[in-house]
Amino acid sequence: MTNVWDERKKGLEEEYFHRREQEALQKIRQRLAAERGETQEEAVLCCPKCREELEVILFRENTVDRCTGCQGVWLDAGELERLTARAHQGWLSHFWRSFGR
Repeated sequence: MTNVWDERKKGLEEEYFHRREQEALQKIRQRLAAERGETQEEAVLCCPKCREELEVILFRENTVDRCTGCQGVWLDAGELERLTARAHQGWLSHFWRSFGR
């Protein structure tokens, strides 16, 4: 049987490193934006799949990011929940509820 304290310690360690990675990514984004002479809001986002530019589109009264190259759609934190909350009878809502959320 695993020790609860060991699991807690591992969880805190993972959280710490995740936070450090996010801080490092933010610094890199700021440095790249400064090199391009852009503000953070103007920085161009790239598709994680094909590295093409992402454009912001309006979908069901929510903004989502769509790749100009592969046409993939990327959601930020909380956007999936907002999209499924509005579609009470939609297939995406049923799919999301099947996972017990």
